[in-house]
Amino acid sequence: MMQRPTESVWDYPRPPRAEPTDRHITASHRGEVVFDSRGAVRVLETSHPPVYYIPRADVRAVLTATRRRTFCEFKGYASYWNLVVGGVVVPDAAWSYEDPAPGYEILRSRLAFYPGLLDECAVDGERVVPQPGDFYGGWLTADITGPFKGGPGTQGW
Repeated sequence: MMQRPTESVWDYPRPPRAEPTDRHITASHRGEVVFDSRGAVRVLETSHPPVYYIPRADVRAVLTATRRRTFCEFKGYASYWNLVVGGVVVPDAAWSYEDPAPGYEILRSRLAFYPGLLDECAVDGERVVPQPGDFYGGWLTADITGPFKGGPGTQGW
């Protein structure tokens, strides 16, 4: 496995940047593969670990649309998806930008997943630690340094 250079989330841009990545992104839940992808896009934003957007074609699990919607001032309106694995529903486990804002068209037909709601998520075989908090959904690996927004006391940054 290739050693990656360390990245500080404080070097990431605002507004965020969406870029293709060659990293191997995987997730499983309840013993089933949710996705396995080498075609992800990562979104990098100041103070946040990367969020990986997986092509729909690489998702092996069942997803059902929810009524939840949120708005990002940069990417537009997000739609949310329940994950159904082994007859168990994980509410709002993923989100997508069905009609992304200009500059973020690369996110169309891709889904991001909250790593804290799945049993195991990995980047290049390294188990991911979920970003603190329950809103942002970043994926922490050994090559990403903080401090990170999302945990208690960080909302005012």
